Amino acid sequence: MSKNNIMNTYSRVDVTFEKGLGSKVYDINGKEYIDFVSGVAVNCLGHSHPAIIKALNDQSNNLIHISNLYWNNKQLNLAKKLCDYSDHDKVFFCNSGTEAVETAIKLARKYGINNGTSKKNEIIFMENSFHGRTMGALAITGQEKYQKDFMPLMSGVKSSKFNDIDSLKNKIDENTCAVIIEPIQGEGGIISVQIDFLKEVKNLCEKYNALLIFDEIQCGIGRTGSLFAYKKFEVIPDVICMAKGLGGGFPIGAVLATQKSADAFVPGDHGSTFGGNPLGCSVSLAVLNELIDNGVLDKVDEKSEYITNKLSKLKEKYQAVDKIQGMGLMLGIKLNIDKSKLISKCFEKGLLLVGAGENVVRILPPLNVSKEDIDKFLDILDEALNELCN
Repeated sequence: MSKNNIMNTYSRVDVTFEKGLGSKVYDINGKEYIDFVSGVAVNCLGHSHPAIIKALNDQSNNLIHISNLYWNNKQLNLAKKLCDYSDHDKVFFCNSGTEAVETAIKLARKYGINNGTSKKNEIIFMENSFHGRTMGALAITGQEKYQKDFMPLMSGVKSSKFNDIDSLKNKIDENTCAVIIEPIQGEGGIISVQIDFLKEVKNLCEKYNALLIFDEIQCGIGRTGSLFAYKKFEVIPDVICMAKGLGGGFPIGAVLATQKSADAFVPGDHGSTFGGNPLGCSVSLAVLNELIDNGVLDKVDEKSEYITNKLSKLKEKYQAVDKIQGMGLMLGIKLNIDKSKLISKCFEKGLLLVGAGENVVRILPPLNVSKEDIDKFLDILDEALNELCN
């Protein structure tokens, strides 16, 4: 098996996986791992979930793809379900998170032109944010390490300090068409937005007739304990970018928008060849059915409380643990030691974890993770910390 034909874009761990079931994955040698990465918050129902397998099998026997020149029932049903469970009216389907952000950028620019002048095209983003790796999404990502080798990026953007309303007040004006925020900064280190700050952001957006865009790509679809993260933060955004957990492992992205925002687009303004195909939408409907109708969402907060209580005890036990942060099943352990050492030690013991930001280890289990697997995760984490600290 040659690895020489893959472009060198990831620093990969030297392991090859071939099977997964629930919260566990197995490498080509048969070793079992507890997966608390979940494809970086993608596998919200774990691996090989029966509902996803059934949706794939049933739909692939009927219709896999049909152009967006025509309607398909799965797309219509998924759009209705997303709107029914949100405060939004219209959906655009795509294939990934960065595509969802690109869609939101275009929607904001068009909205600005329709509601101002050609100068109303500036987008404000937050420092330490991450919105994707395509050129538009990269331009509004607040981390220079991702941007520096790809200059020049898209113009008409400004950065503002996260959770600092005075910083935003100094940036926003009549030429602002949108402000984009992650309710919980994922790549940035599992840092939550402050509700008072967010309410002020919403007021400023209304004052200057700018769209408020939430990037819920990582923190949405149940991660926080509600289907949409915004419901935990008491502010309704105009636009929501989604992906990751929306397909439970199948590539699908979406942008939810209020009527006033969505009306900016007319035929020809935007499109996606594969976005909203029947197969992807069928899987997503199955995922939402499990989360909402079969009660997976109802147990996220309970599991989160159990994990955070146990992690707090580890914090008391080990000086290497500085802080526990996050919400729902999107948690972070801020460390006083090199995060890579803990991740590597856990990997050796059969636990998959991923880092974020400055010395933060992310905790991203499937939303339907069992208590047994949570306890296994905690036991391995305890063992790893003990070996690193003693």
